[in-house]
Amino acid sequence: MGKRVAPARERAPEIYARLHALYPDAHCALDFRTPFQLLIATILSAQCTDKRVNMVTPALFARYPDPESLAAAKPEELEQMIKSTGFFRSKTKSLIGMATGIAERHGGVVPNTMEQLVHLPGVGRKTANVILGNAFDRNEGVVVDTHVTRLSQRLGLTRHTDAVKIEQDLVQLFPRDQWTLLAHLLIEHGRQIC
Repeated sequence: MGKRVAPARERAPEIYARLHALYPDAHCALDFRTPFQLLIATILSAQCTDKRVNMVTPALFARYPDPESLAAAKPEELEQMIKSTGFFRSKTKSLIGMATGIAERHGGVVPNTMEQLVHLPGVGRKTANVILGNAFDRNEGVVVDTHVTRLSQRLGLTRHTDAVKIEQDLVQLFPRDQWTLLAHLLIEHGRQIC
């Protein structure tokens, strides 16, 4: 007879503590100074490494310092600047749409609620969680990317494959004040180990 594995709820604090001990400096790997810059970088990070995004964003942030300037961008020029991040046509459309939404509906200020963020073009729940947790220090949910998905399953924290269901499982297992860092810890472990 095999050894009994404790329920996820009992193991979660130990998992968090061990990951935190392994990666005490875990943080958002995207370089940014403002919520708007993080929003741009997060949209660019889809199907792309954070390292590559960080190579592209300095020139992008200099050329388009605010939502109004990005909303007025020439798509061809923006496409050239972000081409190396992949899916540059759809990302260009998302970036211009997002910036237009912020400029027109939010007075040029990145909104700080889940509901307002997810109504911007190119911004889904995962992106909104990145912005809320890292730019506004608000734990509204857990960012579920490929690392978080894979490790949550491997660690027996979820059986789901759908990101929303995985997030629902994780928020039940960890205290709210750990949600943003939990994602960074799992992502860092995924990058370093598996």
